Amino acid sequence: VQLQASGGGLVQPGGSLRLSCAASGSLFSSNLMGWYRQAPGKQREMVATILTGGATNYADSVKGRFTISRDNAKNTVYLRMNSLKPDDTAVYYCKAIHPSGVYWGQGTQVTVSS
Repeated sequence: VQLQASGGGLVQPGGSLRLSCAASGSLFSSNLMGWYRQAPGKQREMVATILTGGATNYADSVKGRFTISRDNAKNTVYLRMNSLKPDDTAVYYCKAIHPSGVYWGQGTQVTVSS
């Protein structure tokens, strides 16, 4: 396993979760790592990405609520999700774009519901 995602769960609207994506050593040096999500009946969409140099990018729908970060010592990328809404319900996937190819982790389910 090269990308291991975790941290999903059931949370009430307005709540918070933190997703983690642990990468194998070589994959952590990927040019880009990011989080994507796919809701039932919808296409997979970009949520947030972070480049090797630290530059970040967010989908408009999550700006100001989600924060992507990386811990180089732990080879882990995080997605902190605050003020969660029912529309954030989806399976969240970790992705790495590496010189050797594109890699996806297994998804982790996030459900926002009262």
